[in-house]
Amino acid sequence: MTDSYTSSRDGDYSNGIPNGSTTSFGQPIPPATGISSVIRKKLMGYVGFANLPNQVHRKSVRKGFQFTAMVVGESGLGKSTLINTLFNTTLYPPKESLDPSAERPKTVAIESIGADIEENGVRLHLTVVDTPGFGDFVNNDDSWKPIVENIESRFDSYLEQENRVNRLKIVDNRVHACLYFIQPTGHSLKQLDIEFMRRLHTKVNLIPVIAKADTMTDEEIASFKQRILSDIEHHQIHIFEAPTYENEDEETIAEAEEIRSQIPFAIVGSNNFVVTPDGRKVRGRAYPWGVVEVDNEEHCDFVKLRQMLVRTYMEELREHTNDVLYENWRTEKLVSMGVAQDSSVFKEINPAARLQEERVMHEAKLAKMEAEMKMVFQQKVQEKEAKLKQSEEELYARHKEMKEALEKQRLDLEDKKRKIETGRPITPEKNATGRRKGFLRT
Repeated sequence: MTDSYTSSRDGDYSNGIPNGSTTSFGQPIPPATGISSVIRKKLMGYVGFANLPNQVHRKSVRKGFQFTAMVVGESGLGKSTLINTLFNTTLYPPKESLDPSAERPKTVAIESIGADIEENGVRLHLTVVDTPGFGDFVNNDDSWKPIVENIESRFDSYLEQENRVNRLKIVDNRVHACLYFIQPTGHSLKQLDIEFMRRLHTKVNLIPVIAKADTMTDEEIASFKQRILSDIEHHQIHIFEAPTYENEDEETIAEAEEIRSQIPFAIVGSNNFVVTPDGRKVRGRAYPWGVVEVDNEEHCDFVKLRQMLVRTYMEELREHTNDVLYENWRTEKLVSMGVAQDSSVFKEINPAARLQEERVMHEAKLAKMEAEMKMVFQQKVQEKEAKLKQSEEELYARHKEMKEALEKQRLDLEDKKRKIETGRPITPEKNATGRRKGFLRT
């Protein structure tokens, strides 16, 4: 079976060669008969890997997304209203105020509300975790413990799913963002605010929010923001900031910087539509002195918060939770369980840096070997010098001894010479004296 295709040029093709063509010598090429056709494949268009983002988009839209947000703050700060305003849906039904004689809960409760939201064919399963009762007691010591335990239990649940044999259906119920509502006091953070953020900033993406910002003037809001940021920096609390990447265009960088400059966000929430003096119907709150528009950036920072949380950085919040916060917690968890791992395993290594590191290690090894060889050489030289010195002393002693013996022989010979010259015997007669002193025998 052969493939057939049409060429952009005229002429009949057979065996990949147009009929009527000539060779380089000018001879005509006869049409091929009885020879198997040779298929010439031609690349039509570009390679196409630039279409990968579209493939990822189709896969993501097919699977859908999961996002979990937590709202923490004292009662009456508009947490439920803000969530309904953010996602333009009624997640929280209107709350009924308790009777003054009714019994209040004594502990912080954890409530989760889930909803499936669809926008332009994109499905999002949104889970909102509320913490009613936080900061509402006379003694608020350890009021953050139920919240920390809830976040860690979600990490535990995800870790358990990862350790299963079948990991095809992993439900990500981890908290990806925590909106912490701050009372609009205009002074600074309360001790409860500082302690809560210190306990949770390593486990969740903290986004501080100034609630009911319409109760303060623009100057008071700016001063309050500065005090909050000073307290956060002083206590070394990490809050989520809009990330920036390399090779970003100027517009994206300017947008990220603008969002970062508005933290903490001064928010006004409302699901009600009011009519402005110029006849526009907007979401906001009507006061005797005017209308506060929720979606007007000159009135509050709601648009910037929605832009960071929903429109621009929702995926970054999910990635930072998975790649940084969850991984740090997982590492501490496994280490506390006695699981150890070599830090070099699965470590991304830059080949150039690795080559430089090996070169430095090789040079250090050579330097160490050279130092050891020098030390051994010096030791050998010292040993040879000691042996040579000892041999020199022994030779000097033998030379002195031989010199003294020769000198003694020389003196003996000179003595004998003098005796010969004077006619005296060299050796004295042994019994001559005895004969002179003795008596003659008869």
